[in-house]
Amino acid sequence: MSFTITIEPAHRVYQAERDEALLAAAIRQGVGLPYGCRDGACGSCKSRLVSGRVIHGAHQLKALSAAEEEAGFILTCCATAQTDCTVEARSVPGAGEFAVLKLPSRVLSIDKPAPDVAVIKMQLPANQNLQYRAGQYIEFILRDGSRRSYSMANAPHAVGSPPAIELHIRHMPGGKFTDHVFGAMKEKDILRMEGPLGSFFLREESAKPMILLASGTGFAPIKAIIQQLQHKGITRPAVLYWGARRKADLYQHAWCQEAAAAMPNLRYVPVLSEPTAEDAWEGRTGFVHQAVMADFPDLSGHQVYACGAPIMVESAERDFVAACGLPADEFYADSFTSEADKHGAAA
Repeated sequence: MSFTITIEPAHRVYQAERDEALLAAAIRQGVGLPYGCRDGACGSCKSRLVSGRVIHGAHQLKALSAAEEEAGFILTCCATAQTDCTVEARSVPGAGEFAVLKLPSRVLSIDKPAPDVAVIKMQLPANQNLQYRAGQYIEFILRDGSRRSYSMANAPHAVGSPPAIELHIRHMPGGKFTDHVFGAMKEKDILRMEGPLGSFFLREESAKPMILLASGTGFAPIKAIIQQLQHKGITRPAVLYWGARRKADLYQHAWCQEAAAAMPNLRYVPVLSEPTAEDAWEGRTGFVHQAVMADFPDLSGHQVYACGAPIMVESAERDFVAACGLPADEFYADSFTSEADKHGAAA
């Protein structure tokens, strides 16, 4: 049995099976909805149920509280329809533009620019053209069927020859996949992946100045967006804020400096929260989103693209909207939820 799902105000209509999440059905049919983790952890897909009835699967209360659910809000990534439904959701033009493919990929190179960060390049099969938008991510499909998500750190025009995507992976000790990456993984290994996924990418139709906000390996999709800006000759003013604990965690610091030097419209502001004496750091310190607020007390005319640790993304969204006047619909984010985050406080 399938149900008719209507997305307003864009008036997009599609079908969802009874046991299929509204978001999964939308992705399958190329309907662009906002989303991030697809696991009920980040809240990016939160929408309002105008009519109809859904049942929610497990999700985190921080993504959708009991009060929000009572008020009619749903998470499309874990809500399944029980009747025809009308959902009020922000339409994301371009999110469903490219086919989501399952394909094999080969480890082309592994570089470790920091003790706990691996930059890996995954060669794509020549006979399958993976098309994506800068900022989107892929999921590795592990042998047991579990999945791990990583953002492409190179823009589509920069896949090179042979075509390869660049991924930035932080080691999570005890993590099934990252222990493998930092242990047994070697060049020429084959991994299965699926993508492109996600609604985090540059809204090119806007002329607003941008804040590009990253913490840790959340820099990866931001790097792809910067490459896209340069490649397309987009001259909107942009400031990159990259937050880390120590200087070594700014694992592509030189790349950022070079990009800012080459792009008159781009400024780079690195921020360290816990610099040590060895760092001899003379730059900005503290929480990275607070550095943005100090420099831009009025964000009412800006767009923000934020990526990294959930606590940074949540704090930035809350404070930029409440204290700096950022329009809520101009905050675009990809919260890097770990497996521990996803399964920590499920409702």
